[in-house]
Amino acid sequence: MTRAITILGATGSVGASTLDLIRRNRADWRVVALTANCNVADLAALAREFRAEVAVVADESCLPDLRAALEGSGIAAAGGRTALCEAAARPVDLTLAAIVGCAGLGPVMAAIEQGGAIALANKEALVSAGEILKAAVARHGATLLPTDSEHNAIFQCLAGNDLGDVRRIILTASGGPFRTYSREQLASVTREQALKHPNWDMGAKITVDSATMFNKGLELIEAHHLFPVGLENIEIVVHPQSIVHSLVEYRDRSMLAQLGPSDMRVPIASCLAWPRRMDTPMAPLDLPAIGQLTFEAPREEVFPATRLCREAIAEGGAAPAILNAANEVAVAAFLARKIPFTRIALLVERVLAAGALPPPPRTLEEVLRVDAEARARATDLLEMA
Repeated sequence: MTRAITILGATGSVGASTLDLIRRNRADWRVVALTANCNVADLAALAREFRAEVAVVADESCLPDLRAALEGSGIAAAGGRTALCEAAARPVDLTLAAIVGCAGLGPVMAAIEQGGAIALANKEALVSAGEILKAAVARHGATLLPTDSEHNAIFQCLAGNDLGDVRRIILTASGGPFRTYSREQLASVTREQALKHPNWDMGAKITVDSATMFNKGLELIEAHHLFPVGLENIEIVVHPQSIVHSLVEYRDRSMLAQLGPSDMRVPIASCLAWPRRMDTPMAPLDLPAIGQLTFEAPREEVFPATRLCREAIAEGGAAPAILNAANEVAVAAFLARKIPFTRIALLVERVLAAGALPPPPRTLEEVLRVDAEARARATDLLEMA
């Protein structure tokens, strides 16, 4: 039976991987909405190829170009934050939420409120507004399917088991391109070096987050919301080969691990086919060729991001939203060559320490206000340096 799908962030790496799988199974899917920030050429081409009902650019200034690119196609074009949320609110069987950063919060909430299944690849949504989003999921009868490779791995390892029987959840981290670097070596790394991940092909922001280990810290916060086994029972282990995507240990000390290629099409396929399975174009793992799998403890004295994330979620309230906002500002500054690599974590720590925390946000609007204030504080601290 044909299923309807909306892809929020269609021109990014996760969106491209999703559409590659849909392209191979065209009869199974009807594409309702595709969105992008301002990549008009790619968005219009994809909307035409998949005969989407509507294409939306988040940046409203790009709307005239999108309308021109879709002229004569019969595909509706829209732009701006409101249009983005309206597209996400269209009733579909599955929404793939892959907008990077806190910009995805509103559309994710709109998708939740229409009550379908959401394949969540936007970790920042749960980081900044975890309790609010979870309450909305329960209220509207929506289903969250974790799409990050690590959380999808945990989801698979938990299948058929009781969360009460879990002793530990272990998130694996590649360690990024600077895994063995000293603090002194990190001080001189370049933008180009940070964007060369050894295992994964991802967008710029998440690739830098992987290099700083903020990606793994944000995933720890996300795991805390998705799999409530207690923060003290969620650990991080560095696994350079990126073959084991995460592990779950049960009370009897048995441990289940999910292994797979370092390609996002594997966890995305798990979400597209859930609760069944589907074929992917990936080659099978050749274990003898891989030879060995190794594991290391994270070095928080060199990469403090995971410590900062753990402290933020332990603090709760507005702290995770502030951390996420400050990190987005810091990563953008690094990518723009305004700050060195080592100042990313330092800026986040300073923003968190700058004044008393605001009251815990109770609505999405309050989360966005906390986010805006944290961004302003981070920008001020950047300008003062």
